[in-house]
Amino acid sequence: MNPPDTLQITCPYCWQPLEISFDPSVPEQSYVEDCEVCCRPMLIDLWLTEDGTPNAQVRAENA
Repeated sequence: MNPPDTLQITCPYCWQPLEISFDPSVPEQSYVEDCEVCCRPMLIDLWLTEDGTPNAQVRAENA
């Protein structure tokens, strides 16, 4: 089993850069994850392009 890949994102509340892990075998993912710095919930939409490049849209849960 391969370890998960990682992606840099920015918290929409405190603007701190964060590194998230994701499973590259799932091409589209949506989930809520708390910021490691300010502990507020972020909505993360993550998808892989056809060449496997990860992209993410991160927004505040209450936005």
